[in-house]
Amino acid sequence: MANKTSLGTQFPAHLVPELVNLVQGHSALAKLSGARPIPFAGETAFTFSLGGEVSIVGEGANKPAGDAVLTPKTIRPIKMVYQHRVSNEFVYASEQERIPYLQAFADGFAKKIARGIDIAAMHGINPADRADASFKATNSFDGLISNVVTYSAAAVDDNIDAAISAVTGAERTVSGIAMSPAAGSALSKIKVSGVVQYPEFRFGQNPDAFYGMKSDVNGTVSVTGTASGAVTDQVIVGDFQNAFRWGYALNIPMEVIEYGDPDGQGDLKRTNEVVLRAEAFVGWGILDNSSFAIVR
Repeated sequence: MANKTSLGTQFPAHLVPELVNLVQGHSALAKLSGARPIPFAGETAFTFSLGGEVSIVGEGANKPAGDAVLTPKTIRPIKMVYQHRVSNEFVYASEQERIPYLQAFADGFAKKIARGIDIAAMHGINPADRADASFKATNSFDGLISNVVTYSAAAVDDNIDAAISAVTGAERTVSGIAMSPAAGSALSKIKVSGVVQYPEFRFGQNPDAFYGMKSDVNGTVSVTGTASGAVTDQVIVGDFQNAFRWGYALNIPMEVIEYGDPDGQGDLKRTNEVVLRAEAFVGWGILDNSSFAIVR
């Protein structure tokens, strides 16, 4: 077992907000929904489905009961790990000299965690090997969302409209849209009488909004698993602000490993390197399946 030298118990406090901001900059789900801290033990979110309408009650009349359904959703953090090798000069550097290493590592770590959140929550697969995860059927968009529209590159705007109609038809709202680069490119090519209809997507651009909805073009949307029958999503629309919740535990443990071969890249002492390893505890939950639709 490799010996380990600890650099405290977590990232320096001033780097944690920066790291979270970087995640929100690279993850479609984080960008569209925002984040909130989640305790290590997890939390339970409740949604009320209020059937019927409010009643006008006359003087002295009885007040009728409302047909409400309370649905709990447990959000439990899972551990995501990322590690990277740096020169062993890191060990001998002063705390101030280590900061550039940590900033660069935090940037790389944030990108990997951002992709991991999207791939796991959207598709229910392990980002490392693309195999189906145990929570695919119970806590992923591909496993839970039944509103599905068949994708056509030539009519992707109509596809998006149909997906949104499926959500609004269930008396839900749409606050955001996540689309694959292929879908964004397809939008940029749609013309009417020779006029480009969606120029904001031309040349690989990624607009922050699309027809009043927050939007993000991200390659994680179309990541495909390795299991038989795996599907390829092109667009996910829905109420990300209210019907999807994600968060992270405030502690982000980090360690410096000086000995052994913790990543299969060769003995650390022989290569004059150390491994920086960080772990993020991230949780998410889809609170209302009817608030989302997928184009694939």
